[in-house]
Amino acid sequence: MNKMLNLSSNPHIRDEVTTAEIMRDVVIAMIPTTLYGIIQWGFNPALVVLCTVAIAVLSEYLYEKCMKLPITIGDWSAAVTGLILALNCPPDIPVWIPCVGAVFAIIVIKMLYGGLGKNWMNPALGARCFLLISFAGKMTGWTTIGADALSGATPLAYLKAGGDMAKISLFDMFLGRIPGTIGEVSKLCLLFGAAYLIIKKVISPKIPLIYIGTVAVFTLLFGGHGFDMTYLLSEILGGGLIFGAFFMATDYVTSPITPKGQIIYGVILGIMTGLFRLFGGSAEGVSYAIILTNIIVPVINLKTIPAAFGKEGDKK
Repeated sequence: MNKMLNLSSNPHIRDEVTTAEIMRDVVIAMIPTTLYGIIQWGFNPALVVLCTVAIAVLSEYLYEKCMKLPITIGDWSAAVTGLILALNCPPDIPVWIPCVGAVFAIIVIKMLYGGLGKNWMNPALGARCFLLISFAGKMTGWTTIGADALSGATPLAYLKAGGDMAKISLFDMFLGRIPGTIGEVSKLCLLFGAAYLIIKKVISPKIPLIYIGTVAVFTLLFGGHGFDMTYLLSEILGGGLIFGAFFMATDYVTSPITPKGQIIYGVILGIMTGLFRLFGGSAEGVSYAIILTNIIVPVINLKTIPAAFGKEGDKK
C-alpha cells in the first residue's frame, strides 16, 4: 500500500522516434520532386526553395527569441513548412512573394496559436491560400512546357476551359512535363517520396488513398465525361491532388487521430476537392479543400472517439 503511482500527462504510449526525425524524413521524401522542379525550370525555383525555407526557419527563431520562448527550429517543422510552401508556388514567381508567405505561415498560422501541435490548419497551405488571394496573378502564372496547347495553363485549367483531351498526354503528366507549381508536376517523383514515407511508417496510405479514390468517384459521377478514363486520369495526374494527398492531408497536427475519423476526413476532402474543381471558378481546389476540412477535424475526432472499455454507449 505504500507504493506511489506516478501520474503524468498524455501521451502515455511513447515512441523513440522524435519529431525532428519525422520531419527530416518528410524533407527527404520531397527531395526528388524538388530536384525535378529545379532541373526542369532552372535557377529561380532553386532560389525560391532556398529563400522560403530560410525565411520560415528564421521567422520561427526570431519570434521565439523575441517572446523568450524555447528555440524549436531544431525539430525541422519550420523547414518542412517552408519547403511545402515553396513547392506550391509557380516556378517563375518573384522570390519575395513566397518569403512573405513563409512569414505568414510561421507567425500567423503557427506561432500565434502556440506553435507546433496547436495550429488548426496546415501552415503551408494556409499561407498558399493567403498568397493566392493577395497575389492571384503571380500565383497562377505558369511556364510553358511541351505542347502549345498548354501554353500558360495547367492541364486542369485547359480541360476546364473545354480543351481537347486528345492534346493531353497522360505520360507527360505522370513524368512532369506539364505546367504547374515547382513540386506538384512530377507524379513519378511524388510517388517515390510517398513510398519512402509509407515504408518508414511516417504516414499511413489510408487517408491519401481514400482522398484520391473519392475524387475519382466524384469525377466519374459529376465530371460530365461519363466513365472516360482519360479524363479521370487527367484530373488525378494534372494538378496537385497527389502532392496534397500524401504530403499535406496527412499532416499529424491537422488530420484526425481516430480510424473512423480518418475515413470520414478522406471522403470529405475528396468531395470538397471535386466541388471546387468541377463547380467552382478555379480548375484546382486541393489547398482550399484541405484547409477547410482542417477546421472540422476537432469535431470529427470528437464524434469518432471509440467508447472506453467497459463503458456503455449513450442509449438516448
